[in-house]
Amino acid sequence: MTRRSDWPEYTPPAPSPPAARDGEVRPDFLQDSDGPAPSRAGAGPSRARSGSQEPQDPVERARAICLRLLTGTPRTRRQLADALRKREVPEEAAEEVLARFEDVGLIDDSAFAAAWVESRHHSRGLARRALARELRTKGVDSTVIDQAMDQLDADQEEETARALVARKLRATRGLERDKRLRRLAGMLARKGYPEGLALRVVRQALEEEGEDPGALEEHFPGI
Repeated sequence: MTRRSDWPEYTPPAPSPPAARDGEVRPDFLQDSDGPAPSRAGAGPSRARSGSQEPQDPVERARAICLRLLTGTPRTRRQLADALRKREVPEEAAEEVLARFEDVGLIDDSAFAAAWVESRHHSRGLARRALARELRTKGVDSTVIDQAMDQLDADQEEETARALVARKLRATRGLERDKRLRRLAGMLARKGYPEGLALRVVRQALEEEGEDPGALEEHFPGI
C-alpha cells in the first residue's frame, strides 16, 4: 500500500458569519459539537452512498476526517484524536496525521486555549477556575492552560465579577436579604469565582446600593 507523504496545502474555506446572541457575537469555535450534520434534503440513498464514501487508506481517511472537523471550527489535538478513535482509525495512521497537522499549524492547542479564555471570559464572564476546567475537558495540557490563564489577571477577573453583580443586582431587589445574598454569590460561584472574592464583591455592591453596613456584617464577617 502506498502512502502519499507530500500532501497538498490545505486552505480551509471561510467560516460562516457567527450568530448574534443577546447582543454578543459567539465565535464558531465555541460550538462543542463535531459540526453541523450535512443536509440530506433531496438526496436519495444512492446519491448519499456515492458522495460520502471515505478513502480506504487509513492515513487518507484520517486526514479527511480531521479536515472535515476543522473546517470553520478549531479543535484540540485530543478532540481530533478522540474522533479518529471513535471512527476506528488505526492508531499509527492517526498519530501520523495529527503530527503532520501540528507541524503545519492546523492544530495549535496554545492558540486554541488563548482564544477560548479571551472569548469565554468576555462573553460568559467565566473566571479562571471555570475556564481551566473547560480546557481540561478538551484535553489541553496543564502547562498550556497555565499559559492561557496568564492573559487574565486578578484585577480583570474582579472587574468582571463586579460587572456581573451590577447586572444581576436589579433583578434581586425586593427579595429577602439572605436569599438575595445567596443568589448573587451563587451566580459568581457557578462562574468559577473564589468564595472570598465573590463575597467581597457582593458586599461592596450592596453597600453602594444603600444597604446598612452594620446589618451586612453578620452575613460577611471579616469580609
